[in-house]
Amino acid sequence: MNAFRTAETTRRGWGFFAAWAVVGAGFALALLTVLSIGLFVLPVAAGLALLLVRLKGSERGLPGIVSGLSAPLLYVAYLNRSGPGTVCTRSGTGEMCEEQWNPWLWLAAALIAVVGGVVVMLAVRRRQEQPHRQ
Repeated sequence: MNAFRTAETTRRGWGFFAAWAVVGAGFALALLTVLSIGLFVLPVAAGLALLLVRLKGSERGLPGIVSGLSAPLLYVAYLNRSGPGTVCTRSGTGEMCEEQWNPWLWLAAALIAVVGGVVVMLAVRRRQEQPHRQ
């Protein structure tokens, strides 16, 4: 029974981690796009955060916020996947050139955020599973 409870708690912890990651991605997107869609994304992210705060045990997945911050970084890396430098594309009506950034820097930052959140989650879980010494 105890092993079943531990497996269920672990599953719920990672579910909360994923939910908090969505909140982190929402807040990051709202901040980065504050002059366009950010004002519409912010209430959704805040509403989800309030919902999660009310759920018992959701604090276990809180490190997911750090991993969620990687979503906009991954998107920028994807948009600049042909960079760095000037990238030209041809269409039926002409040619368009644009300057792209180095996607590897954005990808590295995103991976640091994802791995950082997962490492903190694993450390918190390990600390909670250890018996308390007095």
